[in-house]
Amino acid sequence: MTVHFIGAGPGAADLLTLRGRDIIASCPVCLYAGSLVPSEILSHCPEGARIVNTAPMDLDAIIAEIAAAHDRGQDVARLHSGDLSVWSAMGEQMRRLRELGIPVSVTPGVPSFAAAAAALGTELTLPGLAQSVVLTRTPGRASSMPPGETLTNFAATGATLAIHLSIQNLDKVVADLTPAYGADCPVAVVYRASWPDERIIRATLGTIADALDDGIARTALILVGPALGGEGFAESCLYSAHYDRRYRPQTADSPWSGWSEGDD
Repeated sequence: MTVHFIGAGPGAADLLTLRGRDIIASCPVCLYAGSLVPSEILSHCPEGARIVNTAPMDLDAIIAEIAAAHDRGQDVARLHSGDLSVWSAMGEQMRRLRELGIPVSVTPGVPSFAAAAAALGTELTLPGLAQSVVLTRTPGRASSMPPGETLTNFAATGATLAIHLSIQNLDKVVADLTPAYGADCPVAVVYRASWPDERIIRATLGTIADALDDGIARTALILVGPALGGEGFAESCLYSAHYDRRYRPQTADSPWSGWSEGDD
């Protein structure tokens, strides 16, 4: 018996990995975060599967449900939205399951920041503008932030910031970021990325507060940084005709000229 943690993606039912789909189809028990995982994904569950919405359950109840499945020798598909590596609460569940000796596996999913970037049709790392993406959030009721992980510290890097779970703190986000990025820095708020009711608001740090309406109160990602403007960036060397690459050596004297695609 194994508990399979599966990233169910950002919202669209078809943004699910083939591995995730196949594992769901093989498990007689499925626990899913009902407030964020689309019901269409549950159609992959086998006929007669026990399907449990964990949205109203606390951690003790969730672990008890899994332990009962373990006692029956039944595999469990545990679905969380987005990707499991960030803000999924997977860590605390896995810690308890390991204490109980219950095996686990992890299948990644499409993260919300990637879905938001796709909706914007933009690359978040443009040469000369940004080569790093910082995934962060502001403090909330569920989780505080370590002292060094502040928006002002991240803003000092000039990286593209993907600020999760923070739309309710927009005024503080703007106040913390404006000194480093400037009021003209591009901002995009993507509400429910990849869902049918997805919305995109583009503005600047100086105008985003007025551009946002009261209907966007949660499940929205804030993206900030010069790369969102999509202007003034250099072309990378990757596809330059004059760039000496391992798989495209420019001369016979190139250090890569004797390499093949199978070489390290």
